[in-house]
Amino acid sequence: MKVLVEALSSKGHNITVLRPVDSWFIKESPNYTTINIPAMSSNEKIMTDFAAKMTKMSLEPFSVWEYINRVSEVLNYFYQKHQSVVNVVREMFENNTFMQELREAKFDLVLTDPAVLSGVLMAHRLELPLVLVARWTMAGDGHSLIAPSLLSYIPMPSIFTDKMTFSERVKNMLQYFLINLQILNVLDSNYNPIVQHYFGSDIQYSELVQAADIWLMRIDFTFEFPRPTMPNIVYIAGYPCKPPKPLPHNLEDFVQSSGEHGVVIMSLGTLVAQLPDHVVEEIAAAFSKLPQKVIWRHKGKRPVNLGNNTLLSDWLPQSDLLGHPKTKVFVGHGGTNGIQEAIYHGVPLVGLPLMHDQRDNFGRMEVRGVAKVLDIATLNRDNFLQALQEVLYNPSYREKMKILSKIHRDTPLNPLDTAVFWVEFVMKHKGAKHLRSESYKLSFLQYHCIDVIVFLIVVTLLCVAVVVAVLNCLWRLICNKGKLKKQ
Repeated sequence: MKVLVEALSSKGHNITVLRPVDSWFIKESPNYTTINIPAMSSNEKIMTDFAAKMTKMSLEPFSVWEYINRVSEVLNYFYQKHQSVVNVVREMFENNTFMQELREAKFDLVLTDPAVLSGVLMAHRLELPLVLVARWTMAGDGHSLIAPSLLSYIPMPSIFTDKMTFSERVKNMLQYFLINLQILNVLDSNYNPIVQHYFGSDIQYSELVQAADIWLMRIDFTFEFPRPTMPNIVYIAGYPCKPPKPLPHNLEDFVQSSGEHGVVIMSLGTLVAQLPDHVVEEIAAAFSKLPQKVIWRHKGKRPVNLGNNTLLSDWLPQSDLLGHPKTKVFVGHGGTNGIQEAIYHGVPLVGLPLMHDQRDNFGRMEVRGVAKVLDIATLNRDNFLQALQEVLYNPSYREKMKILSKIHRDTPLNPLDTAVFWVEFVMKHKGAKHLRSESYKLSFLQYHCIDVIVFLIVVTLLCVAVVVAVLNCLWRLICNKGKLKKQ
């Protein structure tokens, strides 16, 4: 969001950002007007604590009962998270002065991420066109909410691909039902009451999301499996990616000291600053056996097994490092942004997925032959070193990633320029209703033509019944005539 906001600001647009007081990423800036929402919080500590707990869960063995408890704990966390969003929205809507100021500002559109529903609800409350920057919505993958999504070849978030066996399709179907059960308990119970209070008793929250004018989807088909899409979905994968800038002198000197062997980069993203000590020691021991230099984003205690070839840092210019010609492999957790940067710069991957969509993301890379993925619960120095060496010394990983990178970059317009164009398009034309399918207004029975199928079956049965009755009557008449002749 920050990248897109800054790009729109550079084009001369007047932007107002509604943000939590303690916003993690969107800071106050002279480039845009900031309105702090006191009741809204980014809950940085809560998110990092939850990420640490999820990481710990992924490392520990568990029984079926423990698994159920863990799922319950995760669902409870998300229930409370969405409940807090609902409370903030209600407080904003009930603040007449605040809402009047927003209306009087005469905005052209609302730009938001549908991972939570506050921005979507605000757009509809102000009766403004809506542009979503998305891959995920609060209810899962964005495509599944607006585009036909057959479970036979479109996997739910999992390790499955678009070529599933019978047993995988069974599991895919079961996962679909489980996810919808979670949606019913976590989202429907939170959002539908407030939506029906402010927008009408017959309105569902999902309809408000589906009514968005444009979806700026943060992926493309170098990442996504081929699938049906819609006219108002615009693919902007890699829009934050840029050509690399020169590294700080200390990093550049370290990278250049790697000689012909090159450099391995490791980062597990913003939420996961460090892993448990025993895992860190195994990773450090594996790194120490490489001839390559290693730059590792790591917070916490310095590993005992740390080799002379490894540089620890609590912050990295990740994109610039991935774009350096000496970078050979990226060890990551599988966040969408990190994977998109790796594709953009053509760097193969070693995956340590920890939570959320990360295993699914790496599954898509693994099936394309550009990543080697490990289960962090069974990770040790030997299998980690083996994975690193396979990606480093098997040229197919790098060659296939270079091909993906070329395809990804071969677009008629830069993805960020594409995103800006479509935002401006919606502003200029007061929406994009001509691109939006009205199918979201149909009920389940109507969408799947079940009512039509039932009607046709009934009509067919009635016709058959009439034909049978007529034939039966004719048969009786013929039989009766025959009897009269004999008499």
